[in-house]
Amino acid sequence: MLSIRATVPTADEFRALFAAYRRGTDVDVEAVTAALDDDSDATLLDLVAEPFASVEDVADRLTRTEAYLRERGDRRAVFLTVYTRMTAAVADGIESGSFDDSEWVASYLVAFAERYRRALVAFERREFERVPRAWLLGFAAAVRGERLVLQDALSGINAHITYDLTYTLRDVGIDPNRGRKRADHDRINAVLARLVAAVQEGLVAVYDAAGVAAAEALFDPLDDRLMLLGLEGSREFAWRNAVLLADLPTWLGERYVGWRTHTASTGAAALVLAPRIDAETRSALKEAEDGVLTLTAFHDELERRLPPPVPDERAGE
Repeated sequence: MLSIRATVPTADEFRALFAAYRRGTDVDVEAVTAALDDDSDATLLDLVAEPFASVEDVADRLTRTEAYLRERGDRRAVFLTVYTRMTAAVADGIESGSFDDSEWVASYLVAFAERYRRALVAFERREFERVPRAWLLGFAAAVRGERLVLQDALSGINAHITYDLTYTLRDVGIDPNRGRKRADHDRINAVLARLVAAVQEGLVAVYDAAGVAAAEALFDPLDDRLMLLGLEGSREFAWRNAVLLADLPTWLGERYVGWRTHTASTGAAALVLAPRIDAETRSALKEAEDGVLTLTAFHDELERRLPPPVPDERAGE
């Protein structure tokens, strides 16, 4: 039985939820989507219309979707450039036996991608009421091309982890052997930490190449800017939400966790997408982005800088 104390937000969660609430969690859907083209992209929908069937299917179709969006100059490709590499890194870990329960991690990977796919399909079909608000804000900003590449990347990471991960864990289940599954959930943190470092280096290289001085100072440390709880803290937040969903009565768990995920993810999205630097610097960055093949440059830099898979430290046990 879950104790009442376990339902109370931690100090970090309370600060993040309060900050998110102050940022605003009400989204005017009509205002956000007013300038969007009413027509769906049939080719994009064809790539993602069907549910993902396996780890291999996720890797293949996410890669093809990223390439299609990038070639069209659609900035929704920015998040996918990061996400396809995260998926590949976790898939490598499954293949090398880095997890205690590889079957569960494989289901986790597919279910996680499925949450993204559903949001993208609903957005592309203009079924906006079915799109989680953090994704709606991020997708709309990316389609309009009104933010920086950094913001496009962070808004996608926020929506996928702060919102989607809670329900991914509910979808695949955290029981039985909850401790074993928790350990595998935590092992993915190391994969993400290495990816974040590569993202930061890639962004700095892109802006440096475009002639933006002191770009590194703008993005350091990137992990602190990812979400209101940070990267690892947001994954902990999702796990705690999954525990609440599993252990609380359904009528209470769904409402309480729904409020937590909506508040944290939507508030963080508003924070990420709001101006965070002075107007002169932002103008210089935007001008630099418009003057280079930003999506391809970022893709190529990330590809070049990704570290090799880390050997399974438990192999000799």
